[in-house]
Formats: sequence, C-alpha cells, structure tokens
Amino acid sequence: MSPAEESGVLGEIFAPSADPIQVCRVKPRSTLDETNGLRYFPRLLDKIRLHAEGKLDPEYHENLGRGADRRLIKFLRIEYDKLRERVLRGGTDAEILEWCYANGHRLYKNDIEIWNGFISKLGWNDFASGHLAKSKAEAGLAERDDIQTLSQLFEVEEGRVK
Repeated sequence: MSPAEESGVLGEIFAPSADPIQVCRVKPRSTLDETNGLRYFPRLLDKIRLHAEGKLDPEYHENLGRGADRRLIKFLRIEYDKLRERVLRGGTDAEILEWCYANGHRLYKNDIEIWNGFISKLGWNDFASGHLAKSKAEAGLAERDDIQTLSQLFEVEEGRVK
C-alpha cells in the first residue's frame, strides 16, 4: 500500500489518460482537513506523497513547498527538504506532525488557533487578495462573490463545493 493510500487520501481521482505515461491525476486533501487540530497539514503531506508517487496533478508541481506550504513549514520551524525526507520514510500524519514538533517548533492550542485562523482566511482582505482575484479570473470564477478566501477557491476548483 502506498503512503498516500495509507494516509487515506481524500483527493479527487480523475480517470486515467489514454497516454500510458500519465497514470492518473490526484488532487490533495482539503485545506480544511486537520491533523491533531492543525489545518492544512494533511494537504501538505498529500502533495509530498502524491508527487513522489507520480500521481499529483501537475497543476500543483510548481508550488510544492511554496505559498501556504512554505508558511506552514516556517510556522513549524522545519525545512521542506527534511520534511519531505521524513514523509517519504512513511508514517501517519500524526506521527509526522510529532516529528515536526520534535525537530522544529511544538505548536500549542493557541498556536494552532492562530494558524487555523490565518489559513482559513488567507486571501480575504490581506496580502494574498490580489493572488485570489487573479486565480479566480484564471479559473473563470471572477464573478463568484461567495469565494472570498483561497481555501474557498480550492474547494470549488477541486470539486468538493459547487
């Protein structure tokens, strides 16, 4: 069983391409999913696992370890390459989060609340608002006033919300 399967990837799987090189395209878990209360962490791990297996939808490749990934990694005070190495050795999301705490910065309840508030509102009247507007336009969703955060955009783009 692959690490992505072991972790219970909840991403959307698209039908395999007629091209034998392109096996499948998988979306990572939602930004709303949590590991021990910490949002976005399962998504970050999914992207690492799926990319290593050659299953991650190519639209995510350019931003691996960047954007919100980078912000969470910096919040945990770990390095992306070391996290990637640890993820690829296997283990549950909770085990890997504990590794992050042991090798970086342990987050307590208040820290987790701060991070979850940040990630759930990213793009709403902040430094990422321009990126959100551009991404909505590129996705043909510029007129969707109900999409006010990047998390909401991802939910729509990835097919979890209409």
